[in-house]
Amino acid sequence: MREKALILNENDIARIIKRISHEILERNKGCENLVFIGIQKRGVPLARRIAKNIEELEDIRLEVGKLDITFYRDDVGQRIKPDIQITDIPFDIKDRDVILVDDVLFTGRTIRAALDAIIDFGRPKSIQLVVLIDRGHRELPIRADYVGKNLPTSLSEFVEVKLKEIDGVDRVAICEAS
Repeated sequence: MREKALILNENDIARIIKRISHEILERNKGCENLVFIGIQKRGVPLARRIAKNIEELEDIRLEVGKLDITFYRDDVGQRIKPDIQITDIPFDIKDRDVILVDDVLFTGRTIRAALDAIIDFGRPKSIQLVVLIDRGHRELPIRADYVGKNLPTSLSEFVEVKLKEIDGVDRVAICEAS
């Protein structure tokens, strides 16, 4: 992959996290019923950052879980070697407002798989979707409630998200095959 353009740097991502945190609080009229679930891999640190930001604003402790959707994917049999991660949701989601967090929204298939997985844990009051990047090209009728940045891309491009917790740096770039 060859980097075509840097889209977001560390400061941009920090501002987006703060904005989304405020939007979540405003829409939910506080945070008393919220729980956060990050989709493995990069949705998890994003969920933690948003929850931490809200905790600091509201002086409250929020629950954050992590979700692996590997076996809920509709292409699981087509993948050469699935990248299996840990699912850890150590709290009850029944009648809670779940904030589902992922890094990039593309076709919608990852989110569809995540919704199936979440329902296996119980019936939440609501599920709201947060994405850092919405790149378009939806194949399913799914849209995010909170979007960091809309980034129209061509199908030949790839959005590369890097986060400190995993990659040692915060940045988002558009790449293309070289």
